[in-house]
Amino acid sequence: MAMASSMMSPPMLMNKSNKPQSRTLIATRKQYQTSTSIRAMKIEKTLEELYSIKVERKVSKERLSELGVSRWSVWKTGKCKLPWDWQVDQLVYIEEGEVRVVPEGSESFMSFVAGDLVRYPKWFEADLFFNDFYQERYKFRAYGDD
Repeated sequence: MAMASSMMSPPMLMNKSNKPQSRTLIATRKQYQTSTSIRAMKIEKTLEELYSIKVERKVSKERLSELGVSRWSVWKTGKCKLPWDWQVDQLVYIEEGEVRVVPEGSESFMSFVAGDLVRYPKWFEADLFFNDFYQERYKFRAYGDD
């Protein structure tokens, strides 16, 4: 049994301090050492990408009709701050106003405005900031609805 598990592990080499190292790591390190044109890149994702929030901006009347937005529930508020957590996926079309969404544990925010279609994922938690009148239409999404 021990022989089978050792055959399935990735090939290992020993470094100068006699510790195992994978060939991939060594090849990458050698490539980096021999090439001066390779530079480290920091890839940053938007908050929408980090939290799996899907946004369509300036949604067309055709798209709204296709989704049946006019039949969705309406929610309104004025200037306020609300802590919110989504127990299910929710699709929101913002009809009027703006909302700033600050994910739990973050200091950054996302801003969504009238004409945006936003899909919030299940279990997402955030503080919502409304600076003025706000109105949205929303629909809860069941698993597999797309």
